[in-house]
Amino acid sequence: MADRQSKWNVSAVPDLTGRTAVVTGANSGIGLVAAGALAGAGAHVVFAVRDEERGRAAAATVRGSTEVRRLDLADLASVKEFAAGWEGPLDLLVNNAGVMMVPQGRTKDGFETQFGTNHLGHFALTNLLLPHVTDRVVTVASGAHRWPGAAIHFDDLNLDRRYNPQRAYAQSKLANLLFTLELQRRLTEAGSPVRALAAHPGWAATNLQSHAANPVTRVLMQAGNRLLAQDDRAGALPTLYAAVADLPGASYVGPDGLGELRGAPALVGRSAAASDPAAARRLWTVSEELTGVAFPAAVRRG
Repeated sequence: MADRQSKWNVSAVPDLTGRTAVVTGANSGIGLVAAGALAGAGAHVVFAVRDEERGRAAAATVRGSTEVRRLDLADLASVKEFAAGWEGPLDLLVNNAGVMMVPQGRTKDGFETQFGTNHLGHFALTNLLLPHVTDRVVTVASGAHRWPGAAIHFDDLNLDRRYNPQRAYAQSKLANLLFTLELQRRLTEAGSPVRALAAHPGWAATNLQSHAANPVTRVLMQAGNRLLAQDDRAGALPTLYAAVADLPGASYVGPDGLGELRGAPALVGRSAAASDPAAARRLWTVSEELTGVAFPAAVRRG
């Protein structure tokens, strides 16, 4: 099994004819690669993007059945509008979009930008769409959840007293993993066959790193992109593996190479903080309070 996992690549994506997927942030980077692979395998893929013009341009580069719908994860009204417009079954939801180490700011609803976009936006979207989901939810996390000091700052989620871009990003990525953990617990408790999984791309060279608030950080990350990173096609493989492989709920997929920076997709571990069920439940409760969105009563049952 380990050998098969270490060699897994996009050619192993099965026939997805008749299936429907939503990929957030599908207009560039690993989101675009993942969306293209899913569409190429026969799925109908919805590009859920903030900029519809860029989304249409990206979708035009993909072979297969696609459509573009507007979704701004930094605006809960947009999230609710997207979900309200959904009809019919949704086989796969890929929570891919995100921002990384951006300057201090707020979402339209007043949340710290990275926590609000990377976690709360996807939290609300997932729960609103969950009655339609038939197979799985894949959330793209990051090795940043292991960074020194990474924590959910429950007493200061917006980091008003101690903001720095790295701390905020690490918090949001830790939140992605805790969200996946608690979502799977709730799905299991509800008797649903739907699975929640997480994946991380390792160090993939995309435009995500170009928005870092600190210019020194931007230069260092650009150098890392040239020297250490794998390309976006390889970076998308963990997401695709989590999306189509027969894996247990709450699985976490990443590259199998040194430091999980690059390599073929495989099951990987997570920090103790990302495995804490009490913190996961507490984060879920807080997220419900902040977004006004709760785990739905109507989920698919086995």
